[in-house]
Amino acid sequence: MANSPDPVSSSEAGEPFAPRPSPVAVRLGALFEVLLCSDFPSQLFIGQVLMLFGVRPFTSGHRYSATFIVTLSLTDAVVLVGLVLAFLYVHGERARDVLFGRRPAWREAILGLLLIPVAFLVAVVVLGTLQQLAPSLHNVPHNPLENLIRTPAQALLFALVAVVSGGIREEVQRAFILHRFEQHLGGGALGLVIFSIVFGAGHAIQGWDAAVTTATLGVLWGIVYLARRSIAAPMVSHAGFDLAEIVGFTVLGR
Repeated sequence: MANSPDPVSSSEAGEPFAPRPSPVAVRLGALFEVLLCSDFPSQLFIGQVLMLFGVRPFTSGHRYSATFIVTLSLTDAVVLVGLVLAFLYVHGERARDVLFGRRPAWREAILGLLLIPVAFLVAVVVLGTLQQLAPSLHNVPHNPLENLIRTPAQALLFALVAVVSGGIREEVQRAFILHRFEQHLGGGALGLVIFSIVFGAGHAIQGWDAAVTTATLGVLWGIVYLARRSIAAPMVSHAGFDLAEIVGFTVLGR
């Protein structure tokens, strides 16, 4: 057996031997990335930095500060998208493949436009059902964010937030978290349920009925991503939904 391969010959020849991490280590790493990209760590950190520099979340009249919310939202969008791209790069994954797949983006964008009225229909049905079956969930009579949109200039500023923080950041975030769940954390369906609950809870300041509605919309956009493997349609639909809400706030607030 003089010609039998030597199991250590490759390393002796200069090729590095890199043992694969254990499945537990891989899952813990994926869980760490998901938690870090869940929004809560980044927003808490950015919020503390803003307050350190004198930017407060509330005005002297105990209302939400538009400056704080806009700065927090846009900064968090940059940080979170950067984290997602960095994690994909470290693992040798192409962001283009994970986030947009192989479907033409322009076709997915058209689908996203068609999904905007679907999103509104879902929101109306869920809110109407909750109003009938669980009226106590309407614990915030007036959306506090509406008070921040009084002028066309404020509407334009929050429109930017809607596109960058809502349409782009949240859909990049959703796709990445669902992708990691599919790979290492129990599957895309489990990830969709968990992240939709978290997504809805993040809107609880608008009322628990709004949180449930937002969670349901998160399920809709997550299903579209899992089915299409592209964030283009959810991104356009999400941004369009938020922009239409801002237009409504502007009109009703005058």
